[in-house]
Amino acid sequence: MKRLLSIFIVTSLLLATPLIAGSVSKMNKEELKTLLGSDDLVVLDVRTGRDWSTSEFKIQSAVRADGRDLSVANNYTIDHTFVLYCA
Repeated sequence: MKRLLSIFIVTSLLLATPLIAGSVSKMNKEELKTLLGSDDLVVLDVRTGRDWSTSEFKIQSAVRADGRDLSVANNYTIDHTFVLYCA
């Protein structure tokens, strides 16, 4: 059984300011697949504990990040598109 992933697009501009749930765009996995391999895409895996460690589904290029501390975004330029995903 496949798990549905909640996927959120977040730009680095939004990461620098408080997020309002309505201001974050969502996409499905098919939309994400079309973006994979793009130089300006950064996928952040914010799953925790067992959700991450026991999952058979991991996006190979994803960077693990703490969902409460997204300072990893500071390693990228404003031109990047960030996709956060969790279980």
